[in-house]
Amino acid sequence: MTDSPSTRTSGVCPRCGTRVTPGASRCSVCGNELKARNTNPANRSRAVTLPLPLAIALLLVFALLSAGVTFAAVQMTGAGDGDQEPTVTTSPTVSPTATVTPQPTATFTPEPTPTPLTHRVGQGETCLQIAAFYGVSVQSIIQLNQLATTCLLSTSQNLLIPHPTATPTSEPTATLPPAEATRAACQTVDYEVEAGDSLFGIAQNYAVEMQTIKDWNSMTGDNVFQGQVLTIPLCQRTIASGPTATPTVPPPYPAPNLLLPQDGAAFDLSTDTVTLQWAAVGELREGEFYRVTILDVTEGSGTRRIDDYVTDTKYIIPTSFRPNESQAHIIRWWVEAVRQTGTNSRGEGIYESAGSESLKRDFSWAGAPTGAATPTPGG
Repeated sequence: MTDSPSTRTSGVCPRCGTRVTPGASRCSVCGNELKARNTNPANRSRAVTLPLPLAIALLLVFALLSAGVTFAAVQMTGAGDGDQEPTVTTSPTVSPTATVTPQPTATFTPEPTPTPLTHRVGQGETCLQIAAFYGVSVQSIIQLNQLATTCLLSTSQNLLIPHPTATPTSEPTATLPPAEATRAACQTVDYEVEAGDSLFGIAQNYAVEMQTIKDWNSMTGDNVFQGQVLTIPLCQRTIASGPTATPTVPPPYPAPNLLLPQDGAAFDLSTDTVTLQWAAVGELREGEFYRVTILDVTEGSGTRRIDDYVTDTKYIIPTSFRPNESQAHIIRWWVEAVRQTGTNSRGEGIYESAGSESLKRDFSWAGAPTGAATPTPGG
């Protein structure tokens, strides 16, 4: 049994899938206009048709797949944040810079100051003796220990001693024989012989023996001639010279050079008198003297002081000035050339300076032991 021609020639609406009768020009369901079809079975190709529900389901699946693929692509590329354009952040590129390593510089490190020595004061010791022992000055000990200017010490006292200041040593010099050393230390003055001068008169004028002048000038006789220059050793004067018509050294005079005793010398109980000596500053005129000042520094009040005026270059300190205590006292002395300008109401001379003051020297002088009887004249 075979199908009828009407059955074989029935079609399907391409829009809604409804079967239509053969030869229909419009779909009775959706109204879609149908094209004329070739009803020849030999020339007609097989048509694949899908039910409407299935087609809708396939469309939904395709839409879901498209949406999933798009979402995955947006997540991977970072896109999809609306219409806002992505902000491009540029990281600064750090360019390598050359690092300069500073060269080490030499640092000056000052040398540490030497720590002062500590000396325990013994029985009867004085600042002068301790300073002489350590080779430092009395003033440096006073300043370091903040003592009074009298530098009074007590037994068992701890005393700080500064280190002596190093002094550059000079080139070694040959030691002179005693005679030449004495000659080099003697103060001299040159005198040019004038017409009518004689060696005897020159010797009398300067209070120097004729033979001494001859020895200093390598003279074999007593004759002198005009224009001859003689060296007069003032340190060899025997007596104080009187005024001269032509002074050799006009005032102001230089500072006297102190000779004896040496700075820091110590005298004990066996010394009754101390002789001070200095070099002459030249020929003193009439009314000019050397003012000798002697001060007991240890006593402190300044009452034990001597100011005396002499024309000689030495002075003997009287025995009465020696301390009466067992502890040694520091005695300071100096010399200055002065000129007398008049007298006061008591008949004492009034003096003014005629030159520079000498340096000050100190020495220590021990007195009688405590409790010892003071000898009386004629006792």
